[in-house]
Amino acid sequence: MSVEPVIEKWQGRVLEVKVGATKEQGGTRSAQITLGGQACLPFLKQEGQMPNPPVIAFEVWDSVPADWPAPLAASFSDVFNDPAAWARKCVTAYGARAICLRLQGAHPDCGNMSIDAEAKILSAVLKAVSVPVILKGCGEDEKDNALLPALSEAAKGERLLIGSAVQDNYKTLTGAALADGHAIIAESPIDVNIAKQLNILITDMGLSADRIVIDPTIGAMGYGLEYAYSIMERCRLSALSGDKMLALPFIGFVGQETWRVKEVQSAEGEFPGFGSVQERGVAWETVTAAALLQAGCDLLVMRDPKAVAQTQKYIDNLMGVKK
Repeated sequence: MSVEPVIEKWQGRVLEVKVGATKEQGGTRSAQITLGGQACLPFLKQEGQMPNPPVIAFEVWDSVPADWPAPLAASFSDVFNDPAAWARKCVTAYGARAICLRLQGAHPDCGNMSIDAEAKILSAVLKAVSVPVILKGCGEDEKDNALLPALSEAAKGERLLIGSAVQDNYKTLTGAALADGHAIIAESPIDVNIAKQLNILITDMGLSADRIVIDPTIGAMGYGLEYAYSIMERCRLSALSGDKMLALPFIGFVGQETWRVKEVQSAEGEFPGFGSVQERGVAWETVTAAALLQAGCDLLVMRDPKAVAQTQKYIDNLMGVKK
């Protein structure tokens, strides 16, 4: 007896968010990436369209990372002192489709770099590579409120994806994105209701929903990943059921979460059952990324080239890309 498979029929669809502007669109990028657009749960294309595969962005810092483990740092230590060269290496050596420039050096506790210095770094990165750029602030509200609008204006027309806007501190960044034609990251603390409310507040200011990407905040494997997964799953189910304020793409800062866990930061021999430290971080980042893809993540920000390559292969297999 044959059994007919049950095919879910969804009424909603995730909005498409475009990052990067080509010359014809008023920018200087060689291509644009499109996030979202799916009308089905992740990779279940028999239930609906999934027109745009998830995208991986390489993370680049404005300063030398002090806490990157040696196995990770080895891939980029030769360009740590030059963010533009670092970004260029990500593109030319590893095929990066997007770059995420993290302004960690602007944090008051990490160098307190000036707005002018950060603007020069952003300009150099934009000249060094032609792929779309994600811009991530230092995480200190007062500094980011001064820094991000200035850099937003400096990159006017490039359609950056800038973050992060949070519930108590979203108006300045939203205003800057509106004025300069960028998209923004709306960050919420692993909470469906706050994520939805923040999106409502941002759109009430006049920024269209197709210029917002949700950062639900995530954890690495073994460090809250299952909780983050369940929140993302609930958001996506609501989106496909017709909730327009949750029908937005996700971004996940995979590298940030993975490479700070103690097992990955440990010395050789400290956790003998976990394998070589040369391979452990790569595996940890790859598995974390794979799980987030199944939760619906549309844009992964990653660090290790080997982990990126393995994750990209996983995406291609799920999307049916033949190489």
